Amino acid sequence: MTRRGLFAPALGLIAAACSPLSVLNALGPRDRGARRIARHIPYGEDPRHRLDIHAPAAPAARPWPVLVFFHGGGWDSGDRGQYAWAAQALAARGFVVAVADYRIVPGVQFPAFIEDAAAATARVGEIAGSYGADPTRLGVIGHSAGAHLALMIALDRRYMAATGAPPGLIKAAAGLAGPYDFLPFDAPASINAFGRAPDPTLTQPVTFARADAPPLWLGHGTEDVVVHAEDTTILCDRMAAIGGRCEAKLYPGLNHSDLIATFSPLFRDKAPVLDDVAAFLRRELG
Repeated sequence: MTRRGLFAPALGLIAAACSPLSVLNALGPRDRGARRIARHIPYGEDPRHRLDIHAPAAPAARPWPVLVFFHGGGWDSGDRGQYAWAAQALAARGFVVAVADYRIVPGVQFPAFIEDAAAATARVGEIAGSYGADPTRLGVIGHSAGAHLALMIALDRRYMAATGAPPGLIKAAAGLAGPYDFLPFDAPASINAFGRAPDPTLTQPVTFARADAPPLWLGHGTEDVVVHAEDTTILCDRMAAIGGRCEAKLYPGLNHSDLIATFSPLFRDKAPVLDDVAAFLRRELG
């Protein structure tokens, strides 16, 4: 079976694969060096146009860098509450972290959820200073379908430009187990989310690889059968070929949910995913 044949049915499993993360959010331990400082901040009119903000507990001599985190769920499920523990883990490492919801299938299709990701990011840029963060040091990050959103708004200039945000607002982007090159659409999740796109290539982050893009960090587990690690290597290879900056990190033995689960203190000893992505973001955001 080809790679695409393997990947297609797996796309339909993304939402199911993310469900254990809800349990981890409800029952797992949290990093103590951070706290949620704001809830239900609107960035649009839809009920899902909301975000929560987590911040380091310690005082800072200067404003913190800020991240906008997008949850996974196959573009048709998930919410920001499922990833509060992951946001807290990043906040404990010195970032103000906004976790955003976005509209999902079947209520919308492409490009609505990407437009939402851009709108949420622009809003965080506007309000970051009120929460002890520096909007000139802003990055985006996501898991699974959320990684797709983060990379789309970092690479395809049109989405952030449409919000009226300052050019170059996104200074770095990180993706965890993200789909970046998944044509053709032959699985329910991808058909429902992207099947009406007039030009399917415009739904793919790899299409928009460019030399002047923000630096990218892409992490993937080698045992991921939901989104194959090949997506990460394809995008990073494309970036390298045109002179862009991209760091790919593959983690032996980790599957789709494992990769983000290592953000939890319960599973952090399985792989240094959190340390690696935090080091990248600190380096690029200052």
